[in-house]
Amino acid sequence: MRMHIEVDDELVARVDEVAGSRGRSTYVRHAIERALEDDRRWAALRSAAGSIAEDHEWDDDPAAWVRAQRRADPRRVG
Repeated sequence: MRMHIEVDDELVARVDEVAGSRGRSTYVRHAIERALEDDRRWAALRSAAGSIAEDHEWDDDPAAWVRAQRRADPRRVG
């Protein structure tokens, strides 16, 4: 599908420096795909924000919690 967009001459020149005048469409298509993927990721992160519970048993001293977990494992050597 074709799409008409207006772009400043300076921006077109910058795209041409990177993609060449024959590569504009491909460059713009890939840029749009990347932007949409970034937007999707950010939306997922925003929707997950705050979903992890607070006040974990490891919050005060994570290193001590890890050591205790390791010591409690009977498979651990040493």
